[in-house]
Amino acid sequence: MAVAAPPIRILIGKVGLDGHDRGVKLVARALRDAGMEVIYTGLHQTPEQVVNTAIQEDVDAIGLSVLSGAHNTLFVRVLELLKEGGAEHIVLFGGGIIPDDDLPKLKANGVRMLFRPGTAMGDIVDFVKGLRT
Repeated sequence: MAVAAPPIRILIGKVGLDGHDRGVKLVARALRDAGMEVIYTGLHQTPEQVVNTAIQEDVDAIGLSVLSGAHNTLFVRVLELLKEGGAEHIVLFGGGIIPDDDLPKLKANGVRMLFRPGTAMGDIVDFVKGLRT
């Protein structure tokens, strides 16, 4: 009898001063409904808090929502902290209002995928499921 693989564990976070959480809650619910274990850290987290929680919870990936315009700073800081913590295996993806010009730089720094407003929930779920293939 084959042993089922454990569910994908995802930390969903809101970093910085951004107080808009409707979208991130919808993403968290869609991932949960697709069979993943989701840890939602709530509003106003620091990159340090997000990374520490991700390491403690042994997650497969971190999904950040940034609508404040601080995406270049916050995503890069999370990647730096993952590296410092020996947790580079944790995939970072995110979403928010990110200008076209910033997408290539963030991906070059190590953000695996970026989703913007209007993305279908199924696309996000499919991306996260694809982390195991």
